Amino acid sequence: MSVPPACQLILDLENRGGVSCRGVVTAISTNALMEQLRLKYQQRPWTETLRLVYFCMENPLRRPVSHAPDSPLLSCMEKIERTLHAKSMFSVMNALESLSRQKGLNVHVSPSGTTCYITSMMFYLEVQLEKDGNLMDVKLAHFGEAPVVCDDLVQLLRMKNYDAFGKILEDLSNMYQIPGNRPLKKTFIQCLFWTGTPMNIEFYISPYQILEAELNPGSQVCGTKTVVTIEGTDMLHKLPLSPLIVDPQSGEDSNPAFLQLTDELSMDLPALFVLKFHQPVPMSSSSIEDIHRLTGIQISGLKLAPLYELIVWSALKDKCSEELSTNESCFFVSLPDCPKHCYFINKGSEKSDLAGALVSKIPFSHPKCVPGVIEILRHQVAYNTLISSCVSDKHINEDDSELLYFEVVPHRNTSFCVFFLHPVKENLACVMIDVITSREVHCHLQLNPQDPALSYSDDFIARVVKSCMSVPVVMRAIFRNAAKVKADSKTQDMDVDTKQPHEPPSAQITDSDSLKESPSVAGQHDLVVTNKSSITDSTEENLSTAKLETLGGNTEKSNLSSRTETLCRVEEN
Repeated sequence: MSVPPACQLILDLENRGGVSCRGVVTAISTNALMEQLRLKYQQRPWTETLRLVYFCMENPLRRPVSHAPDSPLLSCMEKIERTLHAKSMFSVMNALESLSRQKGLNVHVSPSGTTCYITSMMFYLEVQLEKDGNLMDVKLAHFGEAPVVCDDLVQLLRMKNYDAFGKILEDLSNMYQIPGNRPLKKTFIQCLFWTGTPMNIEFYISPYQILEAELNPGSQVCGTKTVVTIEGTDMLHKLPLSPLIVDPQSGEDSNPAFLQLTDELSMDLPALFVLKFHQPVPMSSSSIEDIHRLTGIQISGLKLAPLYELIVWSALKDKCSEELSTNESCFFVSLPDCPKHCYFINKGSEKSDLAGALVSKIPFSHPKCVPGVIEILRHQVAYNTLISSCVSDKHINEDDSELLYFEVVPHRNTSFCVFFLHPVKENLACVMIDVITSREVHCHLQLNPQDPALSYSDDFIARVVKSCMSVPVVMRAIFRNAAKVKADSKTQDMDVDTKQPHEPPSAQITDSDSLKESPSVAGQHDLVVTNKSSITDSTEENLSTAKLETLGGNTEKSNLSSRTETLCRVEEN
């Protein structure tokens, strides 16, 4: 009798003293074990290896059936599939099976091997493939309804965007995690008034993302989204049984007008509508209170923390491939044609409007509050985008590159200040940025009355902020303009000096003294520092924190990324 390949693999390892089925690991090096496996399977095709791995995943040794497969094994399988780009029918089918099992769904393949059924108790997906692995169609059927073609899912699978496809599977599965039998759950879903997949609302996209889409036609650029779904609750709430919208253009501020929720149009159900986020959104306490006033429903399970600490955590999670400590407050940002920036973020405290929470979902019972909630979300995400632009995965500086130092300090509500040393003098300067709405930003440049102007009006700085939504790009524009002003000023002083050779000695001495007070471009000290020892005592006092003294001694060399280069084109325009 022949031995299945999976069992043969296990027996081979046991006979050679590698691994025991009882979980006892004997003395054998990892390199020797991997060499044995490589020699045994180097002549076998990838298809057999993949089938062997899947067999071991589905039939784990001495493991309860309810347990999911090991995450390292799944991660390894995903990397293999993505490296192969899942072009063949076999690889596409394997990718769908692996993804569906991760989401807790059942998978069945037709006898022909060209159709994959992803099923649950309340819905199923039918994915039809051609023999060469190309996608034909994707149909979705909810409980008691006929299957319908889902164009969104078709597009995602044709683009091999399995991450987005997996999120939709997760949304569909979570949508039915509500109490009640099948007919009651079907009633819940009918309250959403959509067919097919859950509705996604993309409510904010940054200027960089817009520019990236323009420079890379055909690329899939996604802004910040929320999913409209429904969740079970312990209390009864009135939910509409039919659409309440009257006229999409008849309401105030171009918002749609809605009917009132009456007994004839509603039903008491143990559920609520929910705006759900795949990644929690850091929101200030004031924004959370504004949403509560709109919806009349308290967001539960929130834990207050300093808002800036939450924004830094969220930014690091998006920008870093590995976990970094959220205790870091110093970040180095590299931009083209500019000294490296060092940002110290003052995270504030948990008091008053400086506090916030990570919001993963917003419950509501009437659709009329959704436009107002979306506007609050846009406002908050715009503010978060500016603060996040000062955060990077570089919090150590180990080279001798020039540095410009900045401190980001929360002001109130949705305004903050960026402190820096004047590019010409050594006094403290400040740019205050007030995010009025997601579309309106006010800025104010504050200088010492004795310092020279920087030739940038507040309106101009505000336009730069709105065009790029990046603090480093704005500060680069200010410093580049200051360098130009200094160069022009030096040229004018030299011209005046050559045109007036017969001035009295006292006048020449006065002019010489004034030149000494204004550093030349060649000997530009400003806020540019090459090492720790070059930071003067007055500089440390002006920046109002002793922490900046240690920032110049630690850096990490980083290459300019295409993302920062693309972002800086906005400022150039």
